[in-house]
Amino acid sequence: MLQFRTRGYSGYAVKYSPFYDNKLAVATSANYGLVGNGRLYILSIQPNGEIVNDISFDTQDGLFDLSWSETHSNHILTANGDGSLKLFDIKINQFPIMQWKEHQRESFSTNWNLIDKTTFLSSSWDGTVKLWSSNSSKSILTLNTFKPGFKQNCCYQAIFSPHNKDLITSINSNGFISIFDLRQPQPLISEILAHNGAEILTCDWNKYKPTIIATGSVDKSIKIWDLRMVSTISDQNSSTIPINQLIGHEFAVKKVIWSPHDGNELMSCSYDMTCRIWQNTVDLNYKRGKIKQKIFNGHKEFCMGGDYSLWGEPGWCSTTGWDEMVYIFDSKRL
Repeated sequence: MLQFRTRGYSGYAVKYSPFYDNKLAVATSANYGLVGNGRLYILSIQPNGEIVNDISFDTQDGLFDLSWSETHSNHILTANGDGSLKLFDIKINQFPIMQWKEHQRESFSTNWNLIDKTTFLSSSWDGTVKLWSSNSSKSILTLNTFKPGFKQNCCYQAIFSPHNKDLITSINSNGFISIFDLRQPQPLISEILAHNGAEILTCDWNKYKPTIIATGSVDKSIKIWDLRMVSTISDQNSSTIPINQLIGHEFAVKKVIWSPHDGNELMSCSYDMTCRIWQNTVDLNYKRGKIKQKIFNGHKEFCMGGDYSLWGEPGWCSTTGWDEMVYIFDSKRL
């Protein structure tokens, strides 16, 4: 296990570079993200196993998420507490090279399109999802996930499908999963009231099965959904139930990430300070509650973010949390 301390800054998100096999980025916030500055760390894993900080960028507001560019190996995008998105070049010190600000509240997630590669998403506590291009100073499209009658409509995450450049899923504090198709005149094509209406904090598309998504909630559960079983907006008569439910976390699930190497493996990060690796999650031959899980419990505070390495032997992971720590470990050896 390798480790690095982001001293004075609590970790919110960690992502491996899609271009460099030894580089990863960490989005952090001072004072647990409640107030104060943020810092973007660019870390490198040395041949001797040491993790070093190549460069860091300070921001006026906390950082809640990040996404590496799919077109430029040195560019990285951050979601900021002031509602802005900032694009940094890790070879250029100090300042972002581009900035976008349209969200009215905190930007809480960002995601780069793996297929189109020229567009990216952001989601915000203002209840909107915005589609952007690095070639434009304004957003291309705004998708609204707001539901009247709810006290909160925070859109915690939005993510492109890795199989279709026009499909997006988003999750919200109002308890809804929304599926958008950018090819349609009315992009919202499906909705699921999931987790019995509890706040949903995270979602991810399966990398191998185009219709499978996972969600994590404040109800402590992870649910696996097959979009082929989801009713459309035009046909809301049929009810939707998950194909699987993963139970084990003791507090809210903050992050879920499907493995890039195994379509049946899922990583989760939780406020119970653990990271868990779940296996056979989409195998319907396994009864609910019988899913295999491995537990990494190195964090001493909330485990907020995680990622799988695309490089080397499958199974290498990284996590970050409010204990100001970044850990790198081999999930196959847990």
